[in-house]
Amino acid sequence: MTSDGGPLAGRFVRAGEGPASNGNLANLITIARILLAPLFLWLLLDDAGQGGAGRYAAAALFILAIATDSLDGHLARRNGLVTDLGKLLDPIADKVLIGGALVGLSLLGELDWWVTIVIMVRELGITAFRFAVLRDRVIPASRGGKLKTVVQAVAIAVALVPLPLLLGDWMHGVNTALMTLALVLTLVSGIDYLVQAWRGNRAP
Repeated sequence: MTSDGGPLAGRFVRAGEGPASNGNLANLITIARILLAPLFLWLLLDDAGQGGAGRYAAAALFILAIATDSLDGHLARRNGLVTDLGKLLDPIADKVLIGGALVGLSLLGELDWWVTIVIMVRELGITAFRFAVLRDRVIPASRGGKLKTVVQAVAIAVALVPLPLLLGDWMHGVNTALMTLALVLTLVSGIDYLVQAWRGNRAP
């Protein structure tokens, strides 16, 4: 917290009166999630699909990082730390982490590139749209968008942990089903964002 009324002035963690600081704890957790993405991707690619210690470490780091999405959101709502910066950073953090995982899995030949491309085009397109309308309003993640993120995270976590080696080849089918569901929700939620934005622009 600063005392000069700058962008970091305000409440850091406690609930109370007055605006929350852009540098509050919830936003710092979100930023940490972004910074963990390069380490996760390095661990994943360094293992080269061998299912060794690096693969398990990458999977654990991904699960830990994506779990903070609920933590920072809960903290922000409970203590009144919701900021416009946080509304922007939260979905960006998810896209950096999930996008890195999808690209990593495709580089390892474990996920078709077209799936990664379709998902990333949707994610980057909606992010660009958010920034395009930033002067008029901040568009937070919708319920459909949050559900999409959860399903993506589950599908990727299942793909990252070498479960076929532990439980059998039938886990490939489970992962395919989860990734298909994630792809469908990604497209549906993207269309919903555009529809809601169109309706918002038509409203007086």
